[in-house]
Amino acid sequence: MTSQVSSPAEQDGGAAAGDHAPGTSGAPGTPGKEVRRLDRVIIRFAGDSGDGMQLTGDRFTSETASFGNDLSTLPNFPAEIRAPAGTLPGVSSFQLHFADHDILTPGDAPNVLVAMNPAALKANLADVPHGAEIIVNTDEFTKRAMAKVGYATSPLEDGSLAAYRVHPVPLTTLTVEALKGYDLSRKDAGRSKNMFALGLLSWMYHRPTEGTERFLRSKFAKKPELAEANVTAFRAGWNFGETTEDFAVSYEVAPAAAAFPAGTYRNISGNLALSYGLIAASQQADLPLYLGSYPITPASDILHELSKHKNFGVRTFQAEDEIAAIGAALGAAFGGALAVTTTSGPGVALKSETIGLAVSLELPLLVVDIQRGGPSTGLPTKTEQADLLQAMYGRNGEAPVPVVAPATPADCFDAALDAARIALAYRTPVFLLSDGYLANGSEPWRIPEVEDLPDLTVRFASGPNHELADGTEVYWPYKRDPHTLARPWAVPGTPGLEHRIGGIEKQDGTGNISYDPANHDFMVRTRQAKVDGIEVPDLTVDDPSGEAKTLVLGWGSTYGPVTAAVRRVRAEGRPVAQAHLRHLNPFPRNLGEVLRRYDKVVVPEMNLGQLAALLRAKYLVDARSYNQVNGMPFKAEQLAGVVKEAIDD
Repeated sequence: MTSQVSSPAEQDGGAAAGDHAPGTSGAPGTPGKEVRRLDRVIIRFAGDSGDGMQLTGDRFTSETASFGNDLSTLPNFPAEIRAPAGTLPGVSSFQLHFADHDILTPGDAPNVLVAMNPAALKANLADVPHGAEIIVNTDEFTKRAMAKVGYATSPLEDGSLAAYRVHPVPLTTLTVEALKGYDLSRKDAGRSKNMFALGLLSWMYHRPTEGTERFLRSKFAKKPELAEANVTAFRAGWNFGETTEDFAVSYEVAPAAAAFPAGTYRNISGNLALSYGLIAASQQADLPLYLGSYPITPASDILHELSKHKNFGVRTFQAEDEIAAIGAALGAAFGGALAVTTTSGPGVALKSETIGLAVSLELPLLVVDIQRGGPSTGLPTKTEQADLLQAMYGRNGEAPVPVVAPATPADCFDAALDAARIALAYRTPVFLLSDGYLANGSEPWRIPEVEDLPDLTVRFASGPNHELADGTEVYWPYKRDPHTLARPWAVPGTPGLEHRIGGIEKQDGTGNISYDPANHDFMVRTRQAKVDGIEVPDLTVDDPSGEAKTLVLGWGSTYGPVTAAVRRVRAEGRPVAQAHLRHLNPFPRNLGEVLRRYDKVVVPEMNLGQLAALLRAKYLVDARSYNQVNGMPFKAEQLAGVVKEAIDD
């Protein structure tokens, strides 16, 4: 039978639960079992870092994307490469929020927690609301494993989980039994328990299965028996859901047809979208793409991805350190390539001298900073927005650099194109500030048509551009475009365009070394004026009532939680305005006017108030900071409370 129920309160402020007509979609329900329709679900897979939780979550996400739901994900990794098994620091999790309508965040709290061991249960239980479902692998709840995380008694037996709907499942035992026909040891067979869990959850939520089976056969193509063992474990999990009495209900979440404009979509992570954006920019500029990089979490995926695309003229260089990486990239920029270097905060510190050199040379260079928790090594696998002031001012002397920040995983594609536009048109290094939340999270992305991409064509200098008093025609490498103040870009080897480069101050026009005080003052002010004059769109304000006196202003990855919070507040009948900054240097020209329009300005940031400090200094407004630096993104309910307090204050 089929019935309709309301899911928990909508965390993103989208369609209300229970406003859909009853009925089924996707796979039919198991005969004799109830099928309930939900408008959204939040699932969290949690286990040891070696339990395959990221793979499990990724496969569930891929099938959910192919089914047509809107979705948002939050992978959460241990900080250590191989944390001790069975410990709280070693827990790895993957949260997925999927719905039949537009959503913006991975969700505040899971409706379903899959806990592969006691550590996973203890590390995540505080986030699970009462009444939620918890699926636990009972095979791992041994006295030793429970004692390791501080359980004196079994939480499965002492009543401490009475407020939840607990499903005790011997996942390891069931997986080993399902694979007894394969030539695998018990230990090797038990490693497929994540596929058993994936099959069970796929049955519970009527997810497609064909894609996962194809994936497994492809992933283990060189070990066909292992591939079939994983497929068998996956199917066994599905069959267990169908046959066991413990799971009497399955659930349907219909496709989010109304949330997506017509087009071709795919699920995409922020780092993958950024990689594709860089490739698209090089194609639109008709320039080879050169990446000089040193591996660093959470930016390494960009190096890995770009290394696969030699067919698009992409060249990747894994250097021995961060300094060599950006040095090679800047050399490629001098040679006429679209040059990129990727890193995180600690790497930016090492690259700072060469970024200053790029400012002096006035060459296009993209510095991609996937921010993480700091200082120093900090929290390599956790997210933060604390590199803004480093991007703005982290160089010696007056060395202004434009700063662009994407808002969502899919927006990383457009932000990469935008950053390339600025770098190429204005001959300047550009910071692209993403973060770990965007880099590893994913959402549906509408694949753009090539004809809709911007034209980034570059005109290189081809001959003399200045006439001396005696009529001689010469090439001046620092003669500027009157509109952009960009200097010409000459490819080395072009006859007659030889010129000197280096970090010592240049003479205006000629590019010769100059120690003249007046010239230095002029060049410093000119470089600043070039950045100040970059064309960026005016800031758009979302204020549907037109009566709001409070503005919530965000930047970067706070977009999802802030927008979800604003939706909640408006749903209660309280007017509030929202705006989001992509361009942080220069700011949009109308930003000051926008800020002065509102009595209160709230600025949520995953730092200690860096954007708020910039706004206070430049516009003399009382920007109110709300800050979080715990390595995790904001929750919508948390920000909704902050906004309501500001309105009522």
